[in-house]
Amino acid sequence: MSEKRDYYDVLGVERNASKDEIKRAYRKLALKFHPDQNEGDADAEKRFKEAAEAYDVLGDPAKKEQFDNYGHAAFSQGGGPAGFSNIEDIFAAFGDVFGRGGGGIFGDLFGGGRRSGRSPRGRDLKIVLDLTLEEIDQGVERTVGIKRQERCTPCNGSGAEAGTSPKQCTTCGGHGQVQRSQGFFTMASPCPTCRGAGQVIESPCKPCRGSGHIAKSSDVHLEVPRGVEDGMRIRVQGEGDAGPPGAPRGDLYCIVREHEHKVFQRNGPDLMTEIPVSFSQLALGDRVEIPTLKGRVELQITKGTQSGRVLRLRGQGISALNGRGTGDMLVRVFVQVPDKLTDRQVEILNEFQDIEEESNGSRSFFERIVEYFN
Repeated sequence: MSEKRDYYDVLGVERNASKDEIKRAYRKLALKFHPDQNEGDADAEKRFKEAAEAYDVLGDPAKKEQFDNYGHAAFSQGGGPAGFSNIEDIFAAFGDVFGRGGGGIFGDLFGGGRRSGRSPRGRDLKIVLDLTLEEIDQGVERTVGIKRQERCTPCNGSGAEAGTSPKQCTTCGGHGQVQRSQGFFTMASPCPTCRGAGQVIESPCKPCRGSGHIAKSSDVHLEVPRGVEDGMRIRVQGEGDAGPPGAPRGDLYCIVREHEHKVFQRNGPDLMTEIPVSFSQLALGDRVEIPTLKGRVELQITKGTQSGRVLRLRGQGISALNGRGTGDMLVRVFVQVPDKLTDRQVEILNEFQDIEEESNGSRSFFERIVEYFN
């Protein structure tokens, strides 16, 4: 396929489908195109991976929202679908659908044979990434410190003391699962002796206590694209925990947390702010300077502008995600009433009030309001 299909079309669900409906649709397709049912069928394997990628997005509320707003373009700079390179990645990623270690519905139906002797990838990690509006507008590079599981050097991740090696579990024969027949079905469950590892360690490595991993601090370089929003996830592939020997590392997910700005409020790519002006500026018109993320710009207030009106400055908002232009600055103007007046100001205002009453007749403003509602 030269272009990616719409994920809703891939799973055959409506755009307002619930999370359970999306999951059921994926399970149905996964069963239909499962490699154990279609051995040697390249098209079925492609459809299997395509369905997994669609579920990876639509089954995650944050990714689903990004896809609903921006389509496939939302993931062109990371943070999107897993992009599974092989079938084992799919089994490792969707433990809630396939069951722990690739069992679950497929372990029950197919005996879990496809996962025999396979090692899952390392665990994914999550961190919170605090960003200011200025950083979001420009995009930013960051180096973050994380603590993750690294493969133990003395035992090379095996968990066995140097000079020894893990032994094959005699209970499950190294498969990590034990099977039992129940009528027509063959049921598979993790081996109680090796707990699904397929191996037992008789002489554990002392530095890692047989786990094969040691916690270490590491620095990870991040490139944050312009226009990200609060709650979005940026995926850094291969920067999670180390996996067992021969298995890939997990991924690092950075959850964007947008700092509240003192002046601006954000609505997608648009920014909103309020400025106080005088009655004379609204009545006579004026040009005022407005702060923006890119510096100060002039805003034209036309004669007779009403208090509370929202004025727009084109292109003075936030850079949109994936280079889709720039939002606008929305400025609400309101009258600031002075709390102290000079004698001359009081004199002028009284004169102005008299002129207003003459032009509107002898009725008071309150009387005119009552008449309007009656």
